[in-house]
Amino acid sequence: MVTELLPADAAHRARNLALVLSDNDGVLTDGTVFISERGEELKQYSHRDGMGVALLREAGVATAIITRESSEFARRRSEKLGLEHCWLGVRDKRAELPRMLQTAGVSIERVAYIGDDINDLPIIEAIAGSGLTAAPADAMPEVKRAVHYVTSLRGGRGAFREFAEWLLSLRNAKLTGGAQ
Repeated sequence: MVTELLPADAAHRARNLALVLSDNDGVLTDGTVFISERGEELKQYSHRDGMGVALLREAGVATAIITRESSEFARRRSEKLGLEHCWLGVRDKRAELPRMLQTAGVSIERVAYIGDDINDLPIIEAIAGSGLTAAPADAMPEVKRAVHYVTSLRGGRGAFREFAEWLLSLRNAKLTGGAQ
């Protein structure tokens, strides 16, 4: 379980933020796959989450997708959103984190991550010590216990947008006691 951050710590981390990494299925989608009788797969993405990406970009924060699947859906969604990075087929996200940080040109303390399932726990634990982490409302219980912030919205239903707005509100927070 992640220890709770003091507001000044959370605000400092958010102000330092350069990159938000997001899992795809279960965060940007609700995790459902529709398969037609011809075998065509369909997934649903939220325009609200897309606006979350735009709001972060306007604040100078990049966004990237990292997913276990080699998903054409994630690649096309990242293109539509204009993301610089989309890492597909990453089975061990924690092991790939150093390479992703180097490629993106950021240090771990400048990263936030949102994920929903147990395969996200190792990267959440790696980032939580110096960055910021979140999970959608419908994430697995052990994931929700491991993050700094649990959204009130479900994956694929605005959870990413809510996380983006939380990060942006932390960046703009006025703190008392001289710690700004």
